[in-house]
Amino acid sequence: MQATLDQAIKLGLREEEFEAIKKVLGRTPNFTETAMYSVMWSEHCSYKNSIKWLKTLPRDGERLLVKAGEENAGLVDIGDGMGCVFKIESHNHPSAIEPFQGAATGVGGIHRDIFTMGARPIASLNSLRFGKLENPKTKHLLKGVVKGIGHYGNCFGVPTVGGEIYFEDCYQTNPLVNAMSVGIVKAGDTVSATSYGEGNPVFIVGAATGKDGIGGASFASADISENSAEQLPSVQVGDPFEEKKLLEACLEAIQTRSIIGMQDMGAAGITCSTSEMSAKGEHGMIIHLDKVPTRQANMKAWEMLLSESQERMLVVIKKGEEQGIIDIFTKWDIHCVQIGEVTKEPILKFYMHDELVAEVPAESMVLGGGAPVYEREYTRPAYFDKIEAFDSASIPVPSDLLGVAKQLANLPSIASKRWVYEQYDSMVGIGTTNTNAPSDASVIRLHNTEKALAATTDCNSRYVFADPYKGGMIAVSEAARNLVCSGATPVAITNCLNFGNPYNPEVYYQFVYALKGMSDACLKHGTPVTGGNVSFYNQSEDGPVYPTPTIGMLGVLDSINDKMTLDFKTTDSLIYMLGTHKDDIHCSDYLHHICGVTHSPAPSIDLEEEFAVQQKVLSLIKNKLILSAHDVADGGLFITLLESAMPNGIGFAIQTSDAIRKDAYLFGEAQSRVVVSVAKEHQAAFEAHCAAIAFDLLGTTTASGAIEIDAASWGAVADWKNNYDSVIENQLAS
Repeated sequence: MQATLDQAIKLGLREEEFEAIKKVLGRTPNFTETAMYSVMWSEHCSYKNSIKWLKTLPRDGERLLVKAGEENAGLVDIGDGMGCVFKIESHNHPSAIEPFQGAATGVGGIHRDIFTMGARPIASLNSLRFGKLENPKTKHLLKGVVKGIGHYGNCFGVPTVGGEIYFEDCYQTNPLVNAMSVGIVKAGDTVSATSYGEGNPVFIVGAATGKDGIGGASFASADISENSAEQLPSVQVGDPFEEKKLLEACLEAIQTRSIIGMQDMGAAGITCSTSEMSAKGEHGMIIHLDKVPTRQANMKAWEMLLSESQERMLVVIKKGEEQGIIDIFTKWDIHCVQIGEVTKEPILKFYMHDELVAEVPAESMVLGGGAPVYEREYTRPAYFDKIEAFDSASIPVPSDLLGVAKQLANLPSIASKRWVYEQYDSMVGIGTTNTNAPSDASVIRLHNTEKALAATTDCNSRYVFADPYKGGMIAVSEAARNLVCSGATPVAITNCLNFGNPYNPEVYYQFVYALKGMSDACLKHGTPVTGGNVSFYNQSEDGPVYPTPTIGMLGVLDSINDKMTLDFKTTDSLIYMLGTHKDDIHCSDYLHHICGVTHSPAPSIDLEEEFAVQQKVLSLIKNKLILSAHDVADGGLFITLLESAMPNGIGFAIQTSDAIRKDAYLFGEAQSRVVVSVAKEHQAAFEAHCAAIAFDLLGTTTASGAIEIDAASWGAVADWKNNYDSVIENQLAS
């Protein structure tokens, strides 16, 4: 039966898209075919409103083994015959409706993107955004999301080694849950998401197919509203134990060299995997849906094609070598069922009990093929007028700086995330090195080598709201700074671009200029983009979230001995700041949360100075001239010093400058600054080494365990730590 325009629109297609489908097929599609196009041409799968600008990001680098978009995840050469596969993706809408399963399946999905390429996941990170913590709904979402991440990761056996959490009003209805996975693979052991070879059998492996997650890609391509809870079937349900078995079976099967191609059934399920693999290999498939193992009886063809049930893979095997693969999956007690075969003609034909239920050209459905590409209008946001009108001179310097510092340390976005990370197993696999020696980035030892990887997730979305170009630039630069302060050389990024509705010209302006800023920063830092995820429609009746282009960055340490930590090591060492002090309180947590200023310019950044400071930090680490390194970021210089003092309870005494307003000196968030500690016997060598950049001697570490600012006592480090560690826990209990 032919589909109607009304049905197409209800499925999320636009009228002109329905007409385009008719032209592709030379006829009116039936309902099943229309449903397939609706998910494949959704924003979530096709990137139809973003691909034009994504192509402008730098995607070439000497370490890249595949370009952005070529495979399920990025692949970077890390030397010694090894590659690193890594990617970050969002699971925002599902987490807003059902936080536990939404977050859990986000973790499961991103890990499958890694091991479907033949890599073993070794680390997980995340980036989370919620509304104000005192709100009961936020507490519910935070608890559910953290429990979901911890449950899936802990059961699956991959450590959660790092991440970030912010709390802002704009995320109240639409939280952001971004998950990143990092995996390792030997050269030559990768497998591609492709299909070719007429007559080669097509298998579905993993869990049975159910009705959970049907239409999830379309669900992710619409605004969140009070009626979104009615779409719970669009939220998938995960099983980490099944995924663990699937991981081991897939990696074992890849070693047989009998596999032509493999792809995770994530967004759009069978529809996505069959169309994308076929389009890439320029072949087609015949698929018999009645052979697909199901969890529910009498599932309709379109339900099976759109289901996003978790822990499933589509695998194309060399003809005649099927039994070896079947034996492996049988050993792991996993479904391994032939559901079709590869055809020479690049057409997908789906049958149900020998009845042809859908017939579509594979390439017509996919990104880079027939999926639509739009160039949206964008206009300068009207709220920029308020930002440009701000004058920091209108903010008096507070007389009680100690009181301000205590308020900052009590902000959930700044305070310790101990309540969160203690629910994650960070030790499984014993690769992480950060448990007792914290660094700005997560550092993961690579067993049987001298090497280590460093990874981080970063984005201060308030900066991007204030200035999308500069904010995008800062997101990349801060990620690189965190890696450098940990002793790693930044090599590449993945990104998760969380924005509001792309049909809003002001939102699209944010998107375009954030990418421009990211691009310039990536070029400067030599960190090409390996891929990622675009998540539009992160808005509700209250409006869009802050533009949040989350950066996942990877770095390499050629020797684990080059790892640098952020903690002060000894008393009576010298404390320096590399970079330039600036009279800048713009967009700081101090200005936003303490002074109540919602619209101010982004903090200052100079890419040339940023790069010079980072290169100098790496050189200082290599030459063993510093004892610690910690970047100046959220909360400003005082919070940086406090975070370096707390791990070992070492006090510090510093003197501020009369040339800069005190609140800017202590709490401003101007970029391109790093605090380091130096042994006194290395002072001359350190200062000679830093002659080409700006630096300033702030003071010394002390044996008293106390904090002293301008000769005034600011209390004991231990007392600050007790409060800092318990902020989130106390607010959740209230």
